[in-house]
Amino acid sequence: MHEAPLLAVPDEEHARLASETFRMLAEPTRVKILWALLQGESTVGSLAELVDASPTAVSQHLAKLRLAGLVTTRREGTFVHYSATDAHVRRLLAEALSHAEHTSGLAAGSETHRYAAQ
Repeated sequence: MHEAPLLAVPDEEHARLASETFRMLAEPTRVKILWALLQGESTVGSLAELVDASPTAVSQHLAKLRLAGLVTTRREGTFVHYSATDAHVRRLLAEALSHAEHTSGLAAGSETHRYAAQ
């Protein structure tokens, strides 16, 4: 993370891009898919099992996450392997999930969080 903000208010372009990122994360299945990809590279079939969704639905979510720049792909033969793009995505999602733990009452005070930005 950066020390102190240099701007009191974000410029229009960066506010729009940040808003688009949050829009992509406003769907629970996408949050689960992205968190799974932060643990390591995976295929559509494996992700579908992990998040308990159909391969078609997972594929559609991955396409949106890819267009948003949150995941990348690597082809190996007939398989496409997906991964999260970078540490920024990890920190963003970890912070959101940590906040969710506090909101739900699961984590209070300085208790250990299940979602760490590593």
